[in-house]
Amino acid sequence: MEALSVHELNVHKIGGSCLRSRSDFDLIADKLSSFSGKQVLVVSALWGVTDRLIRAVNEPHYANKLVEDLRTQHLRISPDISESSWNSLFEKVLSGISRDLVLLSTKPNQIQARNRILASGERLSAIVVANNLTNSNLPSIPVGAEDVGLKIQGHGAMKRVNLESSKLHLNLSKDSPIPVLTGWFGEGEDGEITLLSRGGSDHSASSIAKLISADRVILWKDIKGIQSLNPRWGIPTNTIPYLGYNEAITLAMYGGASVIHPFSIEPLISSGIPMEVRCIFAPHTPETTTYIGPDIITQDSNLKAIGCKPGISVIKCHAPINSKILSMLEQIDITMWSIQTKGNFAYIVLSSSHMESVFPHVDSVDVNHFTALISFVGTIPSLSEFGEDGNWHEFSRSKNGGLFAVNTDNLEYLLRKLSANLELSC
Repeated sequence: MEALSVHELNVHKIGGSCLRSRSDFDLIADKLSSFSGKQVLVVSALWGVTDRLIRAVNEPHYANKLVEDLRTQHLRISPDISESSWNSLFEKVLSGISRDLVLLSTKPNQIQARNRILASGERLSAIVVANNLTNSNLPSIPVGAEDVGLKIQGHGAMKRVNLESSKLHLNLSKDSPIPVLTGWFGEGEDGEITLLSRGGSDHSASSIAKLISADRVILWKDIKGIQSLNPRWGIPTNTIPYLGYNEAITLAMYGGASVIHPFSIEPLISSGIPMEVRCIFAPHTPETTTYIGPDIITQDSNLKAIGCKPGISVIKCHAPINSKILSMLEQIDITMWSIQTKGNFAYIVLSSSHMESVFPHVDSVDVNHFTALISFVGTIPSLSEFGEDGNWHEFSRSKNGGLFAVNTDNLEYLLRKLSANLELSC
């Protein structure tokens, strides 16, 4: 057993990348069995399911065999669902998808039907996970997050859990079944199902941890913790052993890797709840785990990580920012990566891929394009050493790091040089 106390309360979030095959579900049961105390699970949809549901609501002709395909996929993971106490709920979710697909075929802008379809991936996942855990002598029960009081506020990409209005009604007694909650959605301000942004199940888990005063949150991933540089660049790096809350927020927002959701840290800060990012396919060791907790600033702190988001555009406008611009970005569901104010001007940073959608809605603003947005977590290096390899534009500096835009002819070479010079490589 690795828990600190038999009374410890742990929240585990299981991502879709860890829900691919039946062996993955057996592994989840093995991992949970190693913990003492009370466990609470938050699950994403099975691998690939959300993408299929999104395609179905956007392309109705694709949805012809969707329900039967989903039934087959989930029964392949948990073949005895039809004989379990959850079969009626399982069939109810599938029937609901069929009804809402019909509704969307006649009313394509019916947002409630769209959200119910997309949320069904997490509902089916919770049923299958609960059934498999029960079969592994870990009695469990699937729970819809909105049914136990999880409230969502905000609009577009800025939606998040409303911690003030959410009052979770969960049975957490010693002998009660393990609750397997649906991630990614809750009850919106209109009383209907509302979705968080993609990857929002991390935020669901940390919010639930805050609401039930959990001792820790464990995010189970298919990678070995959080790396000091996104592995997509093919540059060998180490697992970061520890990140402060604000360091983790910086890396989540600007790192270019979706290891953790940008909003997943904030609910934990006031209570000091720690988070662990673990690899479900590897033993629990310092080399496979990143711990996240209170910020620790020392005089000799080092650079912990480099984040990179390729292809950015910066909208420059007079400060204060025109509310019409912010409202427009929200309405067309554009994620702003950064908003900075310097003197009489404000700078809005977003992906260059979104500019085609933005241009028809704005005028009298300057737009500059950059090769990438670079974030440093920890001590910022002297960028003059890399002047020949990039034209740097500073957005912000703080004790936790800094944010810069850069233009360069060879981004990968610049990252390799930064990594080598800053001793991030293995």
